[in-house]
Amino acid sequence: MGALKKCAVGFGASEVVEEFTVEDGELKLVKKKVTRRDIPPDLKAVKLLMEESNPCSLTDDELENEKQRLLNMLNKEGN
Repeated sequence: MGALKKCAVGFGASEVVEEFTVEDGELKLVKKKVTRRDIPPDLKAVKLLMEESNPCSLTDDELENEKQRLLNMLNKEGN
């Protein structure tokens, strides 16, 4: 779940590449390259998190009836 949340909000990642050489029997660092990337938020992860946190147990007919009930209530308040 933590990895899914991390993907949903986006994150930064860094990669370190080090190149060594052997000098006098010891390893010596010759080159070090650090690359930083920003990973943008993933919409699929956001959608999955939303579905997991608020599962909808209503059928299509029940949703339509609820929509009509709310629209009728709004129309009554508007008049």
